[in-house]
Amino acid sequence: MLKSLGAAILGLALAQPMAQAQEIKVGFIASLSGSQATLGRDLLDGFQLGVESVGGKLGGLPTEVLVRDDQGKPDAGAQAAQKLVERDRVSIVTGINLSNVLLAAVPRVLDADGIYLSINAGPSELAGKGCNSHFFSVAHQNDTVPETMGIHLNDLGIKNLYVMAPNFAAGKDMIAGLKRTFKGNIVAEIYTQFGQLDYSAELAKLRSVETDALFVFYPGGMGVNFFKQLDQAGLKGKIPVYTVFSTDQDTLPGIGDAALGLESTAYWSENLDNPLNKQFVQDFEKTYKRIPSPRAAMGYDGARLIDAALKQNGGQFKSADDFAKALHSVDFKSIRGNFKFDSNNFPIQDYYLLKVEKDDQGRLVNKVIKTIATDYADSYVGQCKLSKAKS
Repeated sequence: MLKSLGAAILGLALAQPMAQAQEIKVGFIASLSGSQATLGRDLLDGFQLGVESVGGKLGGLPTEVLVRDDQGKPDAGAQAAQKLVERDRVSIVTGINLSNVLLAAVPRVLDADGIYLSINAGPSELAGKGCNSHFFSVAHQNDTVPETMGIHLNDLGIKNLYVMAPNFAAGKDMIAGLKRTFKGNIVAEIYTQFGQLDYSAELAKLRSVETDALFVFYPGGMGVNFFKQLDQAGLKGKIPVYTVFSTDQDTLPGIGDAALGLESTAYWSENLDNPLNKQFVQDFEKTYKRIPSPRAAMGYDGARLIDAALKQNGGQFKSADDFAKALHSVDFKSIRGNFKFDSNNFPIQDYYLLKVEKDDQGRLVNKVIKTIATDYADSYVGQCKLSKAKS
């Protein structure tokens, strides 16, 4: 069974290099307190369930997951990463739900010759010129999901679009991705304060502008407040609203019926129809008494990918180079279906149009409407110079 998460490290054996240890240690960092704690908890719950799904052992060895709280703060994330690799001698680190925290923490891991496996954040800085042979994103590159939304909006014939997002790394990536594929006119590009919960001023401004549609990116508590206030202001029914990463199981219970009919693009849904995903959703609901979110799904995939790569290397972490090669070559089955790493260590995968509806139990879920793009790669891979390193 998986040992208690965050337990104190005891014994001299845990100070040995992982290649010689009789157990696998994985560092896990996420926002477990503060405004983004729900997102961090989903990452952790999904990861823990992924470990349990392979018998509580990664690579066939007893596993200890050392959990650290970044509090949603870059400095705290960087400090947690440094302690994991220097004091705790951890060679594999994962987690982190916020891009700005990830950008601060990842260098501490890479400078120590460790592997960082992102299961949520995918900032553009690490996909192009700043790519690294020891950094992998299991989930996505931030721009790709809004890029596929841009494709959908073009198909709908949207000519004028109002866009809104929080003013932080991921928010800027989301808008950049949308603008890369959307062929119409951006009426206004509004960046609000990260963590903002009152959007009355912004909604008043929106009401005064003529636009065909509204695109927003507001994850977590920001999304709950934004969509409820949008509905209360009577704007949801007047302006078609499209989004990414904002209407999933982290926010839908809080938004309530104000979310009905909202469309988004994504690479995973709780309703994605394949046997592996159905089993994951069933196991997650049984264990945690709620429907999983995309972050839980990617946490689950991440744990199982680490297990597969370690097994390919004989249950050992010999070096970051060897583990990176295994990540590229292992025959890994993702719950999202088609998945492989591109040469910049970011995913190539399929993307879908989702619509918020109610299931047969009256719960809000994301129904898969259609496929938007298949085997879709991110737009920064051409700037990355790792393509010959692991072929």
